[in-house]
Amino acid sequence: MSHSTTRTTRLRAPSGAAARATGLTKVYGEGDTRVVALDSVCVEFGRGRFTAIMGPSGSGKSTLMHCMAGLDSLSGGSAHVGDTELSGLDDRRLTQLRREKIGFVFQAFNLLPTLNAMENITLPMDVAGRKPDRQWLDLIVRTVGLSGRLQHRPSQLSGGQQQRVAVARALAGRPEIIFADEPTGNLDSRSGAEVLGFLQESVRGLGQTVVMVTHDPVAASYADRVVFLADGQITDELAAPTAESVLDRMRLLDTSGPAN
Repeated sequence: MSHSTTRTTRLRAPSGAAARATGLTKVYGEGDTRVVALDSVCVEFGRGRFTAIMGPSGSGKSTLMHCMAGLDSLSGGSAHVGDTELSGLDDRRLTQLRREKIGFVFQAFNLLPTLNAMENITLPMDVAGRKPDRQWLDLIVRTVGLSGRLQHRPSQLSGGQQQRVAVARALAGRPEIIFADEPTGNLDSRSGAEVLGFLQESVRGLGQTVVMVTHDPVAASYADRVVFLADGQITDELAAPTAESVLDRMRLLDTSGPAN
């Protein structure tokens, strides 16, 4: 899977952090079964940037994303989306924040089989009672190349097309930030490259903010920046990554010691 070296003209990235963590700690279990999944992590995800999170199995990369997205509680420290601290929210306000400020793209496409592509794209806004911005929605549909497939149900779409629907759904509400957890894990290399290209274009062309967990150095090379985790701590960062430079850093992590 490779991508073109042609770069889309980047919109000027808004200043500030779309999300940030300070001293973020996550502990599972007690006593002999106690596991520190995240150990005082401090990280910022800038607005209008594409960040990949990588690390060995058990390094805490998915846990970090889940805590930053309000899908898992914190054991210590703080996590913010925009100016909102997640730990200060009750369940109702946390659900509202996830619905209005956060987009999600998962390895499993999570589409409703009885709805067509357009209905799946607008579902979160329909549930929230929000009317979609038709101009923005049309732009998203064109960006992900779904204009001719909107009336098709998931069973009538390829895996790559289903994941493009999921990406469009995440973008449609114009969230503060999109979290993507192994978004190409169930795709072949060609479909995966298409989806990664759309995520990249959403950042470069639409000014979106994307944070992606991946184990794939080629996928990470689509990002502006890679953050590396090992044993629940950030150990390194890499700007303007290539697949080769990411692979070299991962090899260093793999040889530095076993992950928890």
